[in-house]
Amino acid sequence: MKKSATGTVYIVGAGPGDPELITVKAMRRIQLADVILYDRLVNEELLSYARSDAELVYCGKAPGAHAMPQPIINKTLVDYALQGKQVVRLKGGDPFVFGRGGEEALELAEWGIPYEIVPGITSAIGAAAAAGIPVTHRGYAASFACVTGHRCHGDNSPIRWDLLAHGVDTLAIYMGVSQLPAIREELLKHGKSAATPVAVIERGTTARQRTIVGTLADIHSLAVTMKISNPSLIIIGEVVRVRDQLIHAEQQALAMIG
Repeated sequence: MKKSATGTVYIVGAGPGDPELITVKAMRRIQLADVILYDRLVNEELLSYARSDAELVYCGKAPGAHAMPQPIINKTLVDYALQGKQVVRLKGGDPFVFGRGGEEALELAEWGIPYEIVPGITSAIGAAAAAGIPVTHRGYAASFACVTGHRCHGDNSPIRWDLLAHGVDTLAIYMGVSQLPAIREELLKHGKSAATPVAVIERGTTARQRTIVGTLADIHSLAVTMKISNPSLIIIGEVVRVRDQLIHAEQQALAMIG
């Protein structure tokens, strides 16, 4: 990262939680940055790879509690770059999947500030795989959609649950735990079977990962009983059955070895 009159901003995906799932390019950007602005869902172990003199700025967002509003984040990125700093904007998952990385890139482009997007593994792929659930699988699913759970009712551009209920094989729903009853209601209203398998993966890919499996009929009550909280990913579709098949196959293999 060569210094210049105007710095460069690297909008970097940190992956779904396990620090070992970060890309080589992302790690290099972290190691050479002058400033790192990092989000709430970034594994802080990654910050230990920053230079000892790097400035670390927390700008995470939790429901109802934003350490730094998005317009201020945008302005901060611009300000540091105009000082000639090499800046890493470190985001959980992938910066362009519900990460507002596009908004930040547009702001930088308007100021003529050089930037680079460094993709990361998003939760729909990483957390699902860590739980033994492929988002596509021959015979079960040839398509999947990533959906935000925030906009269930009353939004100017509501989610088209009528199309998602039957037009996509697997639904990967981010930030949806608090909206589980509404999501269930919408899908059932639009003809999705109550017997459709559902998994909720809490803190996917980390040492604290928990996975519960049920159906549209009972997943909300299971989540309440198990006290599932954010960050969690919801997977809806027949691919959830593969998890049980994998567990059964592993148990059979262990029994044969034993």
